[in-house]
Amino acid sequence: MSMSDTLGDMLTRIRNGQMAGLAVVSCPSSSFRKNVLEAMQREGYIRGFTEVQHKSNQPVLEIELKYHEGEGAIRKIERVSTPGRRVYAGIKDLGRVFNGLGVSILSTPRGVLSDNEARAQHVGGEILCRIF
Repeated sequence: MSMSDTLGDMLTRIRNGQMAGLAVVSCPSSSFRKNVLEAMQREGYIRGFTEVQHKSNQPVLEIELKYHEGEGAIRKIERVSTPGRRVYAGIKDLGRVFNGLGVSILSTPRGVLSDNEARAQHVGGEILCRIF
């Protein structure tokens, strides 16, 4: 069965895994998902991720969730751009997430970046999700 919003599926798996207190969640692998996870790891919201082969010969990403004193590192994670509604922002239009405590993850011409990295490189793009 084909899925229309693969990134939304991954974010939901992460959200549900943190609410259940799981150490690791898994989702199907793709290069786009890996790029988003790398940005989340650089910002310190997940411990890391690995790509493993399962019995069905499809690669799966195993995402290690991060906790601090029993609380999840991610308090809120939401999808901004969807397949039916794309949201783009220039460098001047990028707002702060929770007054600078959270981050937005963007798809830019220079790759998938957090809003802080996009400001440093002076580039805008599609806002994929917001994390706090």
